[in-house]
Amino acid sequence: MDTPTTVDRLAYWAQVCPDKMALCLVDDIGQAVSTLTYRTLDQRANVVAQWLLGLGLEAGDGIALLMENHPDLFALAWGARRAGLYYTPVSVHLSPHEVNYILADCGARLLVATTQTAALAGSANDSAVAGVHVVKYLLDGQAEGFRSFEQEIKAYAPDASLPERMVGRDFLYSSGTTGKPKGIKRPLTAYADRFRDSYDAVVWREFFGFGAETIYLTMAPLYHAAPLRSTMRNIDWGGSNIISSRFDAELGLRLIEQYRVTHSQWVPTMMIRMLALPESVRAASDLSSMRVAIHAAAPCPPEVKRRMIEWWGPVWFEYYGGSEGIGLTAINSSQWLQKPGSVGLALLGKIHIKDESGNELSHGQQGRIYFSGTPRFQYHNDLAKTEAAYDRQGCATFGDIGHVDEEGYLYLSGRRTDLILSGGVNIYPSEVENLIVTYPGVVDAAVIGVPHPEFGEEVKAVVQLQDPSRASPAVGSDIIAFCRAHLAHLKCPRSVDFVSALPRLENGKLYKRLLMSRYQEGSQP
Repeated sequence: MDTPTTVDRLAYWAQVCPDKMALCLVDDIGQAVSTLTYRTLDQRANVVAQWLLGLGLEAGDGIALLMENHPDLFALAWGARRAGLYYTPVSVHLSPHEVNYILADCGARLLVATTQTAALAGSANDSAVAGVHVVKYLLDGQAEGFRSFEQEIKAYAPDASLPERMVGRDFLYSSGTTGKPKGIKRPLTAYADRFRDSYDAVVWREFFGFGAETIYLTMAPLYHAAPLRSTMRNIDWGGSNIISSRFDAELGLRLIEQYRVTHSQWVPTMMIRMLALPESVRAASDLSSMRVAIHAAAPCPPEVKRRMIEWWGPVWFEYYGGSEGIGLTAINSSQWLQKPGSVGLALLGKIHIKDESGNELSHGQQGRIYFSGTPRFQYHNDLAKTEAAYDRQGCATFGDIGHVDEEGYLYLSGRRTDLILSGGVNIYPSEVENLIVTYPGVVDAAVIGVPHPEFGEEVKAVVQLQDPSRASPAVGSDIIAFCRAHLAHLKCPRSVDFVSALPRLENGKLYKRLLMSRYQEGSQP
Protein backbone atom coordinates (compact mmCIF):
# COMPACT_ATOMS: atom_id res chain seq x y z
CA MET A 1 0.00 0.00 0.00
CA ASP A 2 1.33 3.43 -0.95
CA THR A 3 1.80 6.03 1.75
CA PRO A 4 -1.71 7.51 1.98
CA THR A 5 -2.54 11.18 2.29
CA THR A 6 -6.17 10.50 3.21
CA VAL A 7 -7.88 10.89 6.57
CA ASP A 8 -7.64 7.13 7.19
CA ARG A 9 -7.36 3.79 5.42
CA LEU A 10 -11.07 3.55 4.68
CA ALA A 11 -10.79 6.81 2.72
CA TYR A 12 -7.68 5.49 0.98
CA TRP A 13 -9.42 2.35 -0.26
CA ALA A 14 -12.43 4.44 -1.24
CA GLN A 15 -10.08 6.28 -3.63
CA VAL A 16 -8.21 3.21 -4.87
CA CYS A 17 -11.18 0.83 -5.33
CA PRO A 18 -14.39 2.82 -4.72
CA ASP A 19 -16.75 0.18 -6.12
CA LYS A 20 -15.23 -2.76 -4.27
CA MET A 21 -17.51 -4.43 -1.73
CA ALA A 22 -16.51 -3.54 1.82
CA LEU A 23 -19.47 -5.15 3.60
CA CYS A 24 -22.29 -7.48 2.69
CA LEU A 25 -24.91 -8.38 5.29
CA VAL A 26 -26.89 -11.50 4.46
CA ASP A 27 -30.20 -12.83 5.77
CA ASP A 28 -31.11 -16.24 7.17
CA ILE A 29 -31.09 -17.87 3.74
CA GLY A 30 -27.89 -16.22 2.53
CA GLN A 31 -29.38 -13.45 0.42
CA ALA A 32 -27.65 -10.07 0.51
CA VAL A 33 -29.83 -7.53 2.35
CA SER A 34 -27.34 -4.67 2.48
CA THR A 35 -24.10 -4.13 0.56
CA LEU A 36 -21.74 -1.21 1.10
CA THR A 37 -18.91 -0.38 -1.25
CA TYR A 38 -15.80 1.36 0.01
CA ARG A 39 -17.12 4.61 -1.48
CA THR A 40 -20.53 4.42 0.20
CA LEU A 41 -19.09 3.39 3.56
CA ASP A 42 -16.52 6.18 3.40
CA GLN A 43 -19.16 8.80 2.60
CA ARG A 44 -21.51 7.55 5.31
CA ALA A 45 -18.69 7.57 7.87
CA ASN A 46 -17.78 11.12 6.85
CA VAL A 47 -21.35 12.29 7.46
CA VAL A 48 -21.40 10.54 10.85
CA ALA A 49 -18.10 12.18 11.86
CA GLN A 50 -19.43 15.64 10.99
CA TRP A 51 -22.59 14.97 12.96
CA LEU A 52 -20.66 13.88 16.04
CA LEU A 53 -18.39 16.89 15.83
CA GLY A 54 -21.43 19.12 15.33
CA LEU A 55 -22.84 17.85 18.62
CA GLY A 56 -19.83 19.36 20.35
CA LEU A 57 -18.29 16.06 21.44
CA GLU A 58 -14.65 16.41 22.43
CA ALA A 59 -11.83 14.01 21.61
CA GLY A 60 -11.98 11.17 24.11
CA ASP A 61 -15.75 11.36 24.66
CA GLY A 62 -17.75 8.21 24.09
CA ILE A 63 -20.83 6.93 22.31
CA ALA A 64 -22.71 3.65 22.79
CA LEU A 65 -24.24 1.47 20.07
CA LEU A 66 -27.12 -0.85 20.96
CA MET A 67 -27.95 -2.65 17.74
CA GLU A 68 -28.10 -5.95 15.94
CA ASN A 69 -25.69 -6.63 13.06
CA HIS A 70 -26.43 -3.53 11.01
CA PRO A 71 -24.45 -1.83 8.21
CA ASP A 72 -24.55 1.53 9.94
CA LEU A 73 -22.72 0.09 12.91
CA PHE A 74 -19.60 0.39 10.77
CA ALA A 75 -20.44 3.91 9.60
CA LEU A 76 -20.84 4.90 13.25
CA ALA A 77 -17.62 3.15 14.26
CA TRP A 78 -15.59 4.76 11.47
CA GLY A 79 -17.27 8.12 12.09
CA ALA A 80 -16.33 7.89 15.77
CA ARG A 81 -12.75 7.06 14.82
CA ARG A 82 -12.58 10.14 12.61
CA ALA A 83 -14.11 12.32 15.32
CA GLY A 84 -11.63 11.09 17.96
CA LEU A 85 -14.26 9.30 20.04
CA TYR A 86 -14.60 5.97 21.83
CA TYR A 87 -17.43 3.72 20.64
CA THR A 88 -18.90 0.97 22.81
CA PRO A 89 -21.08 -1.72 21.22
CA VAL A 90 -23.57 -3.10 23.76
CA SER A 91 -25.08 -6.59 23.65
CA VAL A 92 -28.74 -6.68 22.65
CA HIS A 93 -29.30 -9.55 25.11
CA LEU A 94 -28.55 -7.59 28.27
CA SER A 95 -31.17 -6.52 30.78
CA PRO A 96 -31.99 -2.80 31.18
CA HIS A 97 -30.01 -2.84 34.44
CA GLU A 98 -26.95 -4.23 32.65
CA VAL A 99 -27.28 -1.68 29.83
CA ASN A 100 -27.43 1.08 32.43
CA TYR A 101 -24.31 -0.27 34.10
CA ILE A 102 -22.30 -0.15 30.87
CA LEU A 103 -23.64 3.28 29.88
CA ALA A 104 -22.67 4.66 33.26
CA ASP A 105 -19.31 2.95 33.38
CA CYS A 106 -18.16 3.92 29.87
CA GLY A 107 -19.47 7.48 30.20
CA ALA A 108 -21.39 7.45 26.92
CA ARG A 109 -22.71 10.84 25.85
CA LEU A 110 -25.24 9.36 23.44
CA LEU A 111 -26.83 6.03 22.60
CA VAL A 112 -27.76 4.91 19.08
CA ALA A 113 -30.39 2.16 18.76
CA THR A 114 -32.51 0.56 16.03
CA THR A 115 -36.18 -0.35 15.80
CA GLN A 116 -35.22 -3.87 16.92
CA THR A 117 -33.54 -2.60 20.10
CA ALA A 118 -35.70 0.47 20.80
CA ALA A 119 -37.63 -1.17 23.65
CA LEU A 120 -34.43 -2.13 25.49
CA ALA A 121 -32.79 1.24 24.76
CA GLY A 122 -35.94 3.09 25.83
CA SER A 123 -35.85 1.46 29.26
CA ALA A 124 -32.28 2.64 29.87
CA ASN A 125 -31.81 5.59 32.17
CA ASP A 126 -31.52 9.00 30.56
CA SER A 127 -29.24 9.95 33.43
CA ALA A 128 -27.12 6.80 33.47
CA VAL A 129 -24.01 8.93 33.73
CA ALA A 130 -24.03 11.18 36.76
CA GLY A 131 -24.51 14.76 35.66
CA VAL A 132 -24.61 13.87 31.94
CA HIS A 133 -27.78 13.40 29.91
CA VAL A 134 -27.50 10.39 27.59
CA VAL A 135 -29.25 11.43 24.41
CA LYS A 136 -30.90 8.59 22.48
CA TYR A 137 -31.06 8.36 18.70
CA LEU A 138 -33.04 5.90 16.59
CA LEU A 139 -31.20 4.81 13.49
CA ASP A 140 -34.05 3.62 11.31
CA GLY A 141 -37.38 5.11 12.32
CA GLN A 142 -39.10 7.19 14.95
CA ALA A 143 -40.11 6.43 18.53
CA GLU A 144 -40.98 8.38 21.63
CA GLY A 145 -37.92 9.39 23.62
CA PHE A 146 -35.60 9.15 20.61
CA ARG A 147 -34.25 11.66 18.18
CA SER A 148 -34.20 10.68 14.52
CA PHE A 149 -30.69 9.85 13.34
CA GLU A 150 -31.57 10.38 9.68
CA GLN A 151 -33.07 13.78 10.38
CA GLU A 152 -30.01 14.81 12.36
CA ILE A 153 -27.49 13.98 9.63
CA LYS A 154 -29.38 15.55 6.70
CA ALA A 155 -27.44 18.79 6.99
CA TYR A 156 -24.03 17.21 6.34
CA ALA A 157 -22.36 16.65 2.97
CA PRO A 158 -20.58 13.33 2.30
CA ASP A 159 -17.48 14.99 0.83
CA ALA A 160 -16.85 17.73 3.40
CA SER A 161 -13.37 17.95 4.91
CA LEU A 162 -12.75 17.01 8.53
CA PRO A 163 -10.42 18.55 11.10
CA GLU A 164 -7.35 16.62 12.21
CA ARG A 165 -8.31 14.85 15.44
CA MET A 166 -6.98 12.07 17.58
CA VAL A 167 -8.00 8.70 16.13
CA GLY A 168 -10.92 7.17 18.03
CA ARG A 169 -11.20 3.50 18.86
CA ASP A 170 -13.41 0.84 20.39
CA PHE A 171 -14.00 0.69 24.12
CA LEU A 172 -15.20 -2.87 24.68
CA TYR A 173 -16.53 -4.77 27.66
CA SER A 174 -15.86 -8.36 28.56
CA SER A 175 -18.67 -10.89 28.37
CA GLY A 176 -19.07 -10.92 32.14
CA THR A 177 -19.04 -14.72 32.44
CA THR A 178 -17.38 -14.54 35.87
CA GLY A 179 -18.77 -11.25 37.18
CA LYS A 180 -19.78 -7.82 35.97
CA PRO A 181 -18.54 -6.88 32.48
CA LYS A 182 -15.12 -5.22 32.60
CA GLY A 183 -14.32 -2.27 30.35
CA ILE A 184 -10.90 -2.17 28.68
CA LYS A 185 -10.08 1.35 27.57
CA ARG A 186 -6.93 2.04 25.58
CA PRO A 187 -5.35 5.39 24.68
CA LEU A 188 -6.35 7.15 21.48
CA THR A 189 -3.86 7.39 18.61
CA ALA A 190 -2.34 10.64 17.41
CA TYR A 191 -3.55 11.81 14.00
CA ALA A 192 0.00 11.64 12.61
CA ASP A 193 0.13 7.92 13.52
CA ARG A 194 -3.25 7.05 12.01
CA PHE A 195 -1.77 4.62 9.43
CA ARG A 196 0.53 2.85 11.85
CA ASP A 197 -0.62 -0.65 12.81
CA SER A 198 -0.46 -1.57 16.46
CA TYR A 199 1.89 -4.43 17.26
CA ASP A 200 -0.96 -6.88 17.82
CA ALA A 201 -2.53 -5.87 14.47
CA VAL A 202 0.78 -6.52 12.70
CA VAL A 203 0.98 -9.97 14.30
CA TRP A 204 -2.65 -10.66 13.38
CA ARG A 205 -2.09 -9.69 9.75
CA GLU A 206 1.18 -11.57 9.34
CA PHE A 207 0.09 -14.78 11.06
CA PHE A 208 -3.42 -15.02 9.59
CA GLY A 209 -2.60 -13.44 6.22
CA PHE A 210 -5.30 -10.77 5.98
CA GLY A 211 -4.98 -8.42 3.01
CA ALA A 212 -6.74 -6.74 0.11
CA GLU A 213 -7.71 -10.12 -1.41
CA THR A 214 -9.33 -11.38 1.80
CA ILE A 215 -13.02 -12.26 1.85
CA TYR A 216 -13.85 -12.67 5.54
CA LEU A 217 -16.96 -14.39 6.90
CA THR A 218 -18.36 -13.89 10.38
CA MET A 219 -21.60 -15.36 11.71
CA ALA A 220 -21.40 -13.76 15.15
CA PRO A 221 -22.83 -10.60 16.75
CA LEU A 222 -20.67 -7.55 16.12
CA TYR A 223 -20.87 -6.35 19.72
CA HIS A 224 -18.28 -9.03 20.51
CA ALA A 225 -14.61 -8.14 20.17
CA ALA A 226 -13.40 -10.80 17.72
CA PRO A 227 -15.93 -10.30 14.87
CA LEU A 228 -15.96 -6.51 15.24
CA ARG A 229 -12.19 -6.04 15.35
CA SER A 230 -11.56 -8.59 12.60
CA THR A 231 -14.03 -6.85 10.30
CA MET A 232 -12.68 -3.38 11.08
CA ARG A 233 -9.12 -4.55 10.47
CA ASN A 234 -10.09 -6.23 7.24
CA ILE A 235 -11.50 -2.90 6.05
CA ASP A 236 -8.25 -1.26 7.15
CA TRP A 237 -6.43 -3.67 4.86
CA GLY A 238 -8.81 -3.41 1.90
CA GLY A 239 -10.62 -6.74 2.18
CA SER A 240 -14.31 -7.65 1.83
CA ASN A 241 -16.58 -8.87 4.62
CA ILE A 242 -19.60 -11.19 4.61
CA ILE A 243 -21.69 -10.79 7.77
CA SER A 244 -24.54 -13.06 8.81
CA SER A 245 -26.95 -12.10 11.58
CA ARG A 246 -26.99 -15.61 13.02
CA PHE A 247 -25.17 -18.92 12.80
CA ASP A 248 -26.61 -21.85 10.91
CA ALA A 249 -24.31 -24.74 10.07
CA GLU A 250 -25.58 -25.42 6.55
CA LEU A 251 -25.84 -21.70 5.76
CA GLY A 252 -22.20 -21.22 6.78
CA LEU A 253 -21.04 -23.82 4.26
CA ARG A 254 -23.23 -22.29 1.58
CA LEU A 255 -21.86 -18.78 2.19
CA ILE A 256 -18.26 -20.01 1.89
CA GLU A 257 -19.06 -21.48 -1.52
CA GLN A 258 -21.27 -18.61 -2.70
CA TYR A 259 -18.86 -15.79 -1.84
CA ARG A 260 -15.59 -17.72 -2.25
CA VAL A 261 -14.68 -16.92 1.35
CA THR A 262 -10.94 -17.01 2.12
CA HIS A 263 -10.96 -16.28 5.86
CA SER A 264 -13.53 -17.11 8.52
CA GLN A 265 -13.95 -17.24 12.27
CA TRP A 266 -15.75 -19.83 14.36
CA VAL A 267 -16.22 -21.09 17.90
CA PRO A 268 -16.18 -24.78 18.89
CA THR A 269 -19.96 -25.07 19.24
CA MET A 270 -20.27 -24.01 15.58
CA MET A 271 -17.71 -26.63 14.59
CA ILE A 272 -19.63 -29.34 16.47
CA ARG A 273 -22.86 -28.38 14.70
CA MET A 274 -21.20 -28.42 11.29
CA LEU A 275 -19.82 -31.91 12.01
CA ALA A 276 -23.35 -33.01 12.95
CA LEU A 277 -24.64 -32.22 9.44
CA PRO A 278 -25.50 -35.22 7.23
CA GLU A 279 -22.52 -36.64 5.39
CA SER A 280 -24.19 -35.85 2.05
CA VAL A 281 -24.35 -32.14 2.94
CA ARG A 282 -20.75 -32.01 4.11
CA ALA A 283 -19.43 -33.91 1.10
CA ALA A 284 -21.22 -31.58 -1.32
CA SER A 285 -19.73 -28.41 0.18
CA ASP A 286 -17.12 -26.57 -1.89
CA LEU A 287 -14.57 -25.25 0.59
CA SER A 288 -11.72 -24.83 -1.90
CA SER A 289 -11.51 -21.06 -1.44
CA MET A 290 -10.88 -21.28 2.31
CA ARG A 291 -7.31 -20.45 3.31
CA VAL A 292 -7.63 -19.56 7.00
CA ALA A 293 -10.36 -20.73 9.39
CA ILE A 294 -9.80 -19.17 12.81
CA HIS A 295 -11.19 -20.35 16.11
CA ALA A 296 -10.80 -19.05 19.65
CA ALA A 297 -12.90 -17.74 22.57
CA ALA A 298 -13.65 -21.19 24.05
CA PRO A 299 -11.61 -24.40 24.40
CA CYS A 300 -12.05 -26.80 21.48
CA PRO A 301 -12.22 -30.54 22.20
CA PRO A 302 -9.22 -32.07 20.39
CA GLU A 303 -11.30 -34.73 18.64
CA VAL A 304 -13.59 -32.03 17.21
CA LYS A 305 -10.64 -30.06 15.86
CA ARG A 306 -9.01 -33.16 14.42
CA ARG A 307 -12.18 -33.99 12.50
CA MET A 308 -12.46 -30.42 11.19
CA ILE A 309 -8.87 -30.56 9.89
CA GLU A 310 -9.61 -33.90 8.21
CA TRP A 311 -12.67 -32.34 6.55
CA TRP A 312 -11.51 -28.82 5.65
CA GLY A 313 -7.80 -29.50 5.34
CA PRO A 314 -4.91 -27.78 7.18
CA VAL A 315 -6.56 -24.34 7.14
CA TRP A 316 -7.42 -24.21 10.83
CA PHE A 317 -5.68 -21.59 12.98
CA GLU A 318 -6.23 -21.08 16.69
CA TYR A 319 -5.30 -18.25 18.98
CA TYR A 320 -5.45 -17.61 22.71
CA GLY A 321 -5.64 -14.07 24.02
CA GLY A 322 -8.05 -11.45 25.27
CA SER A 323 -9.23 -7.89 24.87
CA GLU A 324 -6.75 -6.87 27.55
CA GLY A 325 -3.91 -7.36 25.05
CA ILE A 326 -1.50 -8.74 27.63
CA GLY A 327 -0.41 -11.66 25.46
CA LEU A 328 -1.26 -13.80 22.46
CA THR A 329 -0.44 -17.33 21.39
CA ALA A 330 -1.33 -18.96 18.08
CA ILE A 331 -0.99 -22.26 16.29
CA ASN A 332 -1.63 -23.52 12.75
CA SER A 333 -2.94 -26.94 11.70
CA SER A 334 0.40 -28.64 11.06
CA GLN A 335 1.73 -27.47 14.43
CA TRP A 336 -1.43 -28.59 16.18
CA LEU A 337 -1.30 -32.06 14.67
CA GLN A 338 2.17 -32.38 16.19
CA LYS A 339 0.98 -30.81 19.46
CA PRO A 340 -2.70 -31.78 19.81
CA GLY A 341 -4.52 -29.73 22.40
CA SER A 342 -1.99 -26.88 22.38
CA VAL A 343 -2.96 -23.24 21.79
CA GLY A 344 0.47 -22.50 20.34
CA LEU A 345 3.57 -20.41 20.82
CA ALA A 346 3.66 -16.85 22.13
CA LEU A 347 3.34 -14.20 19.42
CA LEU A 348 2.82 -11.34 21.88
CA GLY A 349 4.61 -11.34 25.21
CA LYS A 350 6.55 -14.03 27.03
CA ILE A 351 4.73 -16.88 28.80
CA HIS A 352 5.30 -17.64 32.48
CA ILE A 353 3.67 -20.44 34.46
CA LYS A 354 3.55 -19.67 38.19
CA ASP A 355 2.30 -21.31 41.37
CA GLU A 356 0.08 -19.66 43.97
CA SER A 357 3.15 -18.08 45.60
CA GLY A 358 4.32 -16.51 42.34
CA ASN A 359 7.20 -18.94 41.76
CA GLU A 360 8.08 -19.92 38.19
CA LEU A 361 7.24 -23.54 37.39
CA SER A 362 9.11 -25.92 35.11
CA HIS A 363 8.00 -27.33 31.78
CA GLY A 364 4.98 -29.61 32.16
CA GLN A 365 3.93 -28.24 35.55
CA GLN A 366 0.48 -26.70 35.80
CA GLY A 367 0.00 -23.22 37.18
CA ARG A 368 -1.42 -19.79 36.52
CA ILE A 369 -0.60 -18.48 33.03
CA TYR A 370 1.08 -15.05 32.97
CA PHE A 371 2.55 -12.89 30.21
CA SER A 372 5.29 -10.28 30.38
CA GLY A 373 6.70 -7.80 27.87
CA THR A 374 3.45 -6.19 26.72
CA PRO A 375 2.00 -2.74 27.57
CA ARG A 376 0.12 -2.43 30.83
CA PHE A 377 -3.64 -2.19 30.69
CA GLN A 378 -6.35 -1.11 33.10
CA TYR A 379 -9.89 -2.23 33.72
CA HIS A 380 -11.88 0.98 33.50
CA ASN A 381 -13.02 2.27 36.90
CA ASP A 382 -11.84 -0.89 38.64
CA LEU A 383 -8.41 -0.56 40.19
CA ALA A 384 -8.87 -3.69 42.31
CA LYS A 385 -9.47 -5.93 39.29
CA THR A 386 -6.56 -4.36 37.48
CA GLU A 387 -4.21 -4.99 40.39
CA ALA A 388 -5.49 -8.58 40.70
CA ALA A 389 -4.48 -9.22 37.08
CA TYR A 390 -0.80 -8.39 37.83
CA ASP A 391 1.72 -10.06 40.11
CA ARG A 392 4.67 -8.53 41.97
CA GLN A 393 6.93 -8.88 38.93
CA GLY A 394 4.50 -7.00 36.69
CA CYS A 395 3.35 -10.08 34.78
CA ALA A 396 -0.34 -10.13 33.79
CA THR A 397 -2.86 -12.96 33.59
CA PHE A 398 -6.26 -13.67 32.07
CA GLY A 399 -6.88 -15.95 35.05
CA ASP A 400 -6.35 -19.25 33.23
CA ILE A 401 -4.43 -22.36 34.28
CA GLY A 402 -2.10 -24.34 32.03
CA HIS A 403 1.42 -25.49 31.27
CA VAL A 404 4.09 -25.19 28.57
CA ASP A 405 6.12 -28.01 27.10
CA GLU A 406 9.86 -27.97 26.46
CA GLU A 407 9.40 -26.27 23.09
CA GLY A 408 7.31 -23.45 24.55
CA TYR A 409 3.87 -24.61 23.37
CA LEU A 410 1.08 -23.59 25.74
CA TYR A 411 -1.68 -25.94 26.89
CA LEU A 412 -4.77 -24.74 28.76
CA SER A 413 -6.37 -26.59 31.65
CA GLY A 414 -9.16 -24.09 32.35
CA ARG A 415 -9.95 -21.01 34.36
CA ARG A 416 -8.89 -20.74 37.98
CA THR A 417 -12.46 -19.74 38.83
CA ASP A 418 -13.77 -23.01 37.30
CA LEU A 419 -11.43 -25.21 39.35
CA ILE A 420 -13.18 -27.99 41.26
CA LEU A 421 -11.64 -28.90 44.61
CA SER A 422 -12.87 -32.34 45.63
CA GLY A 423 -11.35 -34.10 48.61
CA GLY A 424 -8.26 -31.89 48.38
CA VAL A 425 -7.68 -32.71 44.68
CA ASN A 426 -7.70 -30.06 41.96
CA ILE A 427 -9.90 -31.02 39.00
CA TYR A 428 -9.97 -28.94 35.83
CA PRO A 429 -13.33 -29.27 34.06
CA SER A 430 -12.13 -28.74 30.48
CA GLU A 431 -10.41 -32.14 30.37
CA VAL A 432 -13.66 -33.87 31.34
CA GLU A 433 -15.79 -31.68 29.04
CA ASN A 434 -13.54 -32.44 26.07
CA LEU A 435 -14.07 -36.15 26.67
CA ILE A 436 -17.84 -36.03 27.20
CA VAL A 437 -18.52 -34.23 23.89
CA THR A 438 -16.98 -37.20 22.07
CA TYR A 439 -19.66 -39.51 23.50
CA PRO A 440 -22.14 -40.40 20.71
CA GLY A 441 -25.12 -38.05 20.62
CA VAL A 442 -23.67 -35.35 22.91
CA VAL A 443 -23.80 -31.82 21.48
CA ASP A 444 -22.42 -29.83 24.41
CA ALA A 445 -21.29 -30.37 27.98
CA ALA A 446 -20.32 -28.41 31.06
CA VAL A 447 -18.61 -29.84 34.12
CA ILE A 448 -18.96 -28.02 37.44
CA GLY A 449 -18.40 -28.60 41.12
CA VAL A 450 -21.47 -28.87 43.34
CA PRO A 451 -21.52 -28.94 47.15
CA HIS A 452 -20.70 -32.25 48.86
CA PRO A 453 -20.83 -32.70 52.66
CA GLU A 454 -17.67 -34.80 52.85
CA PHE A 455 -15.47 -33.83 49.88
CA GLY A 456 -16.40 -30.14 49.72
CA GLU A 457 -17.33 -30.45 46.05
CA GLU A 458 -18.22 -33.27 43.71
CA VAL A 459 -18.07 -33.34 39.93
CA LYS A 460 -21.33 -32.92 38.03
CA ALA A 461 -21.79 -32.99 34.26
CA VAL A 462 -24.54 -30.96 32.62
CA VAL A 463 -25.13 -32.33 29.13
CA GLN A 464 -27.02 -31.33 26.00
CA LEU A 465 -27.99 -34.22 23.71
CA GLN A 466 -28.60 -34.01 19.99
CA ASP A 467 -31.85 -35.88 20.61
CA PRO A 468 -33.28 -34.58 23.91
CA SER A 469 -35.74 -37.49 24.09
CA ARG A 470 -32.78 -39.82 24.83
CA ALA A 471 -32.11 -38.13 28.18
CA SER A 472 -32.44 -40.73 30.93
CA PRO A 473 -30.66 -42.04 34.03
CA ALA A 474 -29.36 -44.93 31.90
CA VAL A 475 -27.68 -42.58 29.42
CA GLY A 476 -26.28 -40.60 32.35
CA SER A 477 -24.79 -43.79 33.79
CA ASP A 478 -23.31 -44.66 30.40
CA ILE A 479 -21.63 -41.25 30.20
CA ILE A 480 -20.13 -41.73 33.67
CA ALA A 481 -18.86 -45.19 32.69
CA PHE A 482 -17.42 -43.73 29.48
CA CYS A 483 -15.50 -41.14 31.51
CA ARG A 484 -14.19 -43.76 33.92
CA ALA A 485 -12.86 -45.79 31.02
CA HIS A 486 -10.68 -42.86 29.93
CA LEU A 487 -9.93 -40.78 33.05
CA ALA A 488 -8.95 -41.26 36.66
CA HIS A 489 -12.15 -41.92 38.59
CA LEU A 490 -11.72 -38.91 40.87
CA LYS A 491 -12.01 -36.63 37.80
CA CYS A 492 -15.21 -38.24 36.56
CA PRO A 493 -18.71 -36.94 37.18
CA ARG A 494 -20.68 -38.59 39.94
CA SER A 495 -23.94 -37.38 38.41
CA VAL A 496 -25.23 -36.19 35.03
CA ASP A 497 -28.04 -33.74 34.38
CA PHE A 498 -29.55 -33.09 30.96
CA VAL A 499 -30.60 -29.69 29.60
CA SER A 500 -32.07 -28.49 26.32
CA ALA A 501 -29.22 -25.98 25.92
CA LEU A 502 -26.27 -24.73 27.95
CA PRO A 503 -26.00 -21.00 28.70
CA ARG A 504 -23.42 -20.06 26.08
CA LEU A 505 -22.89 -16.58 24.74
CA GLU A 506 -22.85 -16.02 20.98
CA ASN A 507 -19.04 -15.87 21.08
CA GLY A 508 -18.96 -19.46 22.31
CA LYS A 509 -18.06 -18.72 25.92
CA LEU A 510 -19.90 -20.78 28.51
CA TYR A 511 -21.74 -18.66 31.06
CA LYS A 512 -20.60 -21.06 33.77
CA ARG A 513 -21.17 -18.58 36.60
CA LEU A 514 -24.90 -18.68 35.86
CA LEU A 515 -24.92 -22.47 35.74
CA MET A 516 -23.02 -22.81 39.01
CA SER A 517 -25.19 -20.28 40.82
CA ARG A 518 -28.30 -22.30 40.02
CA TYR A 519 -26.86 -25.35 41.75
CA GLN A 520 -25.53 -23.36 44.67
CA GLU A 521 -29.04 -22.03 45.18
CA GLY A 522 -30.33 -25.59 45.16
CA SER A 523 -32.28 -25.25 41.89
CA GLN A 524 -31.85 -27.13 38.64
CA PRO A 525 -30.78 -25.62 35.30
